[in-house]
Amino acid sequence: MKKLFFVPIFCLSLFWFNTNTVKSQVNDGIYEKEHVTSRSRVKYSYLREADVMWKKRIWRVIDLREKINQPLYFPTQKLGDRMSLMQLLLWGITNEGLTVFSADDDNFSAPMSRSQVEEKMGAIDDTMLVANPETGEEEQQIIPGEIHTDEIKQYILKEEWFFDKQLSVMKVRIIGICPVRFYIREDDVTKEIRKTRVFWVYFPEVRRILANHAAFNTFNDAERRTFDDIFEKRYFNSFIVQEANVYNDRPISSYAEGIEALLEANRVKAKLFRMEQDLWEY
Repeated sequence: MKKLFFVPIFCLSLFWFNTNTVKSQVNDGIYEKEHVTSRSRVKYSYLREADVMWKKRIWRVIDLREKINQPLYFPTQKLGDRMSLMQLLLWGITNEGLTVFSADDDNFSAPMSRSQVEEKMGAIDDTMLVANPETGEEEQQIIPGEIHTDEIKQYILKEEWFFDKQLSVMKVRIIGICPVRFYIREDDVTKEIRKTRVFWVYFPEVRRILANHAAFNTFNDAERRTFDDIFEKRYFNSFIVQEANVYNDRPISSYAEGIEALLEANRVKAKLFRMEQDLWEY
C-alpha cells in the first residue's frame, strides 16, 4: 500500500526564509569591518588669524600614473567595498549631497549639478539607428552615456602652507581638490589626448566622506588607511604647478616649460622649506 506524505507549505516557506537569511549573513572575510566605517574625521586645531605669521597658497598636481599614487586610481571598477577616489566622489554627489563647483573657478563660487558633472565626464546620451525586428524599419534608439572613472589621471590640490606661531610649527591645509580627465575625442582623427578639469571639491566638506572609506594598502590588508589619511598624512607624491603671485596668480606653465618648469617648481618647494628653517637657530 502506497503512503502519501504531505509537507506543509509553512515548513517550505520557513526553509526558504532561513536559507536566504544565511546567505545574506555571509561575511567575505574573517571579521566584521567596523573600524573604518565608524571613524570620524579628525578636526583641525583652532587657528586664529593673529597666530598665522606667514602663509603661502600653492597649487600642486598628483599624477596617478606614479606608483605611490595608485591607491587613488584603482580599482577602475568597484570591487566589493573598494572604490577609487573618483568613484567615491561621484558616490558622494549622488548619495551624500556632496557639493561640487565649476572647474573654471577655484574659488568655489559656482555649484554644479550631477548632470553637468556627467557632461564634463563625456557621459552624454547618443542616438543610433537600429533595425526593428518586427517591422524591419530602422528606428532611433537612445544609448545612455557612461562615466569612465579610469580617465581621471591627475588631481589638482589647492592648499595653504602657514606658520603657526602659537605652536611654532609649519602646517599645511588642503582647500580643494580637482580631478583632471584625460580623453580622446571620437571624431578626432589625430587621436590627440586632451585633458580637462572636471570640477572642484571643497576639501573640508568632503573629509567626512573620505574618513569613512578605506583605500588599498599595498603592504598590509589589515591596516586599511582611509582616503583622508592619505591626504592628511601626505601619503602621495606631487609637483608644484602654481603659487600665489602678483601676476594674477599665473601658473608656472605660462612662463616656463620642460626642465625649466621643473626647476621652478623645485625652487618654490625649497622656498617653503627655507622659510621654516630660517626661523630657528641651531
